[in-house]
Amino acid sequence: MAAGSVNPFNLSDSEDEAQQRPEDGVDTERSPSDGAPGPPSNNPFSLQADAEPPALLLSSTRTSPSVEGISIAAAAMAGGLAETRVSVDVIAAQLIRDQYILTALEFHTELLESGRELPRLRDYFSNPGNFERQSGTPPACKDQGLGQGGPLNRAGSISTLDSLDFARYSDDGNRESDERVAVLEFELRKAKETVQALRANLTQAAESDTQERNKNYKSNHEIQEPIRPLEKRALNFLVNEYLLKNEYKLSAITFSDENDQDFELWDDVGLNIPKPPDLLQSYRNCGSALPSPRDTVDVAVGVESGELTGNYITQKHDLLQQQQTEVVEELEYQISLLNEEKQSLADQINKLQSEIQSLRRTVSPPPPDQGSHLNSLCSSSTPLPPQPPLDNSQYLDITGASEPDNPPTESNPPTQTVSSPTHTSTQPHAKLKYRGTVVFDQPNRKLSPAFQQALLSFCKMSADSRLGAEVSRIADNEESVMLMLGRCLPHIVPNVLLAKREELIPLILCTACLHPEPKERDQLLHILFNLIKRPDDERRVRMILTGCVAFARHVGPTRIEAELLPQCWEQINHKYSERRLLVAEACGALAPYLPKEIRSSLVLSMLQQMLAEDKADMVREAVVKSLAIIMGYIDDPDKYSQGFELMLLSLGDPSERVVSAIHQVFIPAFAAWTTELGNLQTTLIPSLLARIEKLLKQGEHGLDEHKLHMFLSALQSLIPPLFSVVLQNAPFTHRVNLKGNIPPIEVTRFPRPASPLQDLATIVGSRETLSALLILYDYQLEHEGTTGWDSLLWVVNQLLPQLIEIVGRINVTSTTCVHEFSRFFWRLCRTFGKIFTNTKVKPQFQEILRLSEENVDALTGNGILTKATVPVYATGVLTCYSQDEDRKLLVGFLEDVMTTLSLSHAPLDSLKASFIELGANPVYHELLLTVLWYGVVHTSALVRCTAARMFELLVKGVNETLVAQRVVPALITLSSDPEISVRISTIPAFGTIMETVTQKELLERVKMQLASFLEDPQYQHQHSLHMEIIRTFGRVGPNADPRFRDEFVLPHLHKLALVNNVQATDSKRIDIATQLFEAYSALSCCFISEELMVNHFLPGLRCLRTDMEQLSPEHEVILTSMIKEGEMKVENRGIGQAEGSVSIAASLVGEDAKTKFLSKMGQLTTSGAMLANVFQRKK
Repeated sequence: MAAGSVNPFNLSDSEDEAQQRPEDGVDTERSPSDGAPGPPSNNPFSLQADAEPPALLLSSTRTSPSVEGISIAAAAMAGGLAETRVSVDVIAAQLIRDQYILTALEFHTELLESGRELPRLRDYFSNPGNFERQSGTPPACKDQGLGQGGPLNRAGSISTLDSLDFARYSDDGNRESDERVAVLEFELRKAKETVQALRANLTQAAESDTQERNKNYKSNHEIQEPIRPLEKRALNFLVNEYLLKNEYKLSAITFSDENDQDFELWDDVGLNIPKPPDLLQSYRNCGSALPSPRDTVDVAVGVESGELTGNYITQKHDLLQQQQTEVVEELEYQISLLNEEKQSLADQINKLQSEIQSLRRTVSPPPPDQGSHLNSLCSSSTPLPPQPPLDNSQYLDITGASEPDNPPTESNPPTQTVSSPTHTSTQPHAKLKYRGTVVFDQPNRKLSPAFQQALLSFCKMSADSRLGAEVSRIADNEESVMLMLGRCLPHIVPNVLLAKREELIPLILCTACLHPEPKERDQLLHILFNLIKRPDDERRVRMILTGCVAFARHVGPTRIEAELLPQCWEQINHKYSERRLLVAEACGALAPYLPKEIRSSLVLSMLQQMLAEDKADMVREAVVKSLAIIMGYIDDPDKYSQGFELMLLSLGDPSERVVSAIHQVFIPAFAAWTTELGNLQTTLIPSLLARIEKLLKQGEHGLDEHKLHMFLSALQSLIPPLFSVVLQNAPFTHRVNLKGNIPPIEVTRFPRPASPLQDLATIVGSRETLSALLILYDYQLEHEGTTGWDSLLWVVNQLLPQLIEIVGRINVTSTTCVHEFSRFFWRLCRTFGKIFTNTKVKPQFQEILRLSEENVDALTGNGILTKATVPVYATGVLTCYSQDEDRKLLVGFLEDVMTTLSLSHAPLDSLKASFIELGANPVYHELLLTVLWYGVVHTSALVRCTAARMFELLVKGVNETLVAQRVVPALITLSSDPEISVRISTIPAFGTIMETVTQKELLERVKMQLASFLEDPQYQHQHSLHMEIIRTFGRVGPNADPRFRDEFVLPHLHKLALVNNVQATDSKRIDIATQLFEAYSALSCCFISEELMVNHFLPGLRCLRTDMEQLSPEHEVILTSMIKEGEMKVENRGIGQAEGSVSIAASLVGEDAKTKFLSKMGQLTTSGAMLANVFQRKK
């Protein structure tokens, strides 16, 4: 140790002892671990020693002896005492005896480094028991007062003196934790050495075991021992490595979680050998045995550079290439030989199997007199010819036991009885045939056969019952097993719990497939279809249907027709819908395996009957799906008309499930068949269009909207097949190239299909094919035109004109019809693409609508603007694409329509229909507000009036923010318009705001504006304004805010009624009275407080009755009844208690009071007495 360093063991336990130590400056000793050179006599553990005993030499009161003290004592002994040799073993023994463990450990380490290992120290430190609780007390522990049995602080270290941290130690002697760390480090090193030794032993054992198993495998490779833990860990490591290398990360994580093993380190496997090759390399080398690492030796040889010739490397490369070529040729030759041998063996196997089958069919049972001869043959020493395997249609009878050579008798049956397959069903034991005798060891006894038989009779065996007969014989082959199962299953099934009967399905199916008797097969299939009383979806689909399909694949079309279909026919009218559902789904699942004649006749008729007669929605839905499968496999063109009728029948079904199934499954399948027949454009689509036209002719006074929806939805489902026909019959189909980089199809290119069968990629074949066709389709339309493209020309020249003509004939006020045709044209344009829409669809609509400047001021010849063509074109064609130019075109079209209709004084129904359809989608609210603002600032008062009325339609769907920011300012602007007609036109929109908006600020602004209309003197004689306000109050009053109704509507209605009493003009008076009557009728359904009833509602009714007495006596009778009813309510104080409102129609329990009331009003032609009874309460 260098000068100035501190010996870690030179520490004192007390201050007194520290004062007795030499000065720190004197440093004459060196630690043995320093390795410094010096004379041998200076070594404290040199062979020089004095005559003092070893205990005197090493005794100390310190916890660990001071090396310095030892060194001084050794020097003193070397200088003046008699020379005595002290052995190293004695020093080790003294250190261990006095419990100087750390000193002994350092001593042991020094000896190990010098190559002189001491057995005593090695054994001591190798024994963990020496470091547990000690029964003895070391001297140091006695001095410190630890007492008997104190724990020994483990302190073993493999560190040298230089590597220790001296800052850990203090002069108080408390070093237990540091000593424990040192001992634990030493134990860890010993444990690692033990593990390495165990691994070496394990490797040796594994290698020897592997060699032994390889020998066994060569001798008998069919025997496979269970995997051993060591093999399992090694394979787990390789499998995890394979998963990680091939990017199966989730699988690797799951695999690692399921195995308690460290996959990061090969040493964790437990083998002290290098890691083997990965799984891929092992698989590639599986044909050749890998050499064991113990059997190979790396040998290196060298050659002087001068000994090599100039062309040595080239010759070596050519030689290697030649050798490899020869090896490859030899291997290819061997492979060809093996293939020839394999083919030859396969032919022999087939030949032998055919011979076995023919022998089984032609073999006949031996005559009775040959039984003894057969037995003699079996007992003779002559070797028998090779016997056939045990699967030869025989039964092994175990009902009795006898000598092999005993003749078969009734009391002593033969050892082996065989039933003939041709008579099994009737006489299973009547006829026997030779199978070979089983020989048993016979005791060396002389018992008589009778005594032996009597003795065996005490074994309780009985074959009298059915079950006993089955148990007493064991089937020898598959046919015998099938016969046994066919007899036993009918008795097993009724005794199995319903919840567990599905476990019998595989057994029933296998038996039904392989059983030789048709009657038994029919019984088994009957059991299968009746196995579960009401099979749920999982049992029906996943088990029974799957089993039926597997049965069909196995037995072929003939047996399906003869065995499975009768079972379906029996269940077609079953009382449980689950059974009928099973039949409907089975017909579709079995369709691919049926004969085509049966598929298009019997099965089609069964499904047609179920579709027409079954009352369960889910059954009819399954029938539709099965019919679709039939349509996918049918090839009889004569069945087209039947399929079309089935489609119409399903479309008219009242169940939404059935209609959804017809669109998702049946129509795509039927369209695919009609496409193959060439009837899609010539027959199917024209037939639907003809039915729509016929419907329009019949519905001039009332259109059947349900049927129109039915036919139009079918046409909409035919759009994808129609587009596929256009693509596949285009002039560019021969130029389709699927090689190279084909760009993907945009996600929004096509509308979302209702099912995979309506996906164009599925119809065409693949997304790559569809993408390639679309590229050529767009290029053809844009640059080359449609010449020679018959399928597309049919769409342009026949389909589109006919559809536009039909649209012009529908009722524009029918929101449903407008919506249906809008969605149809939207799907048509989105499917055929933007180029087609811009170049083929829009021009045809624009030609019909003719929105040019010279036609703005006159509607002559332009009545089409009032038809449904306007909303369909606006919402179905112009909204297909949402780019800026498309939106601008839509805005311009709506502005032109609004201007044209306004200036021409034409009905606004077509414009209203457009706003209603577009307003249903919030995306178009800003656009519609832009159109209306164009009308607000228009120079024509007619256009401004139209804009004001359109706000009424838009307010209901627009959010309150837009109402506050865009709608109300525009209405306020119009309410101050110079033209009184414009101001009046804003009243319905203000009323709608009061009905729908909840913001108080907006409501107050609208209320103030309406109040100005009613209270401003300039409007006192505005008859049309008063009419509009009363009409608006009657419309929005029941739904408006109650406070607005009570504080504003009812008082102003009362005032208007009073003013109308003094109206001089009868026409105006009757107009106002009629509007007041309708308003009061609507408000009578609302809750009205007693105060309002007395102050406003009843007085207003009395004023109105005064007008009606002179102008309309029929109304006067009804008003009188209403007044009496209201007065009675006030008198009885029943408001807000039992009934909660002063509803004039309180007698109409469970019905819409207003509707019922107005319907009663329509009966004004009856007598006054009957009218008076309208408002009488039911007793």
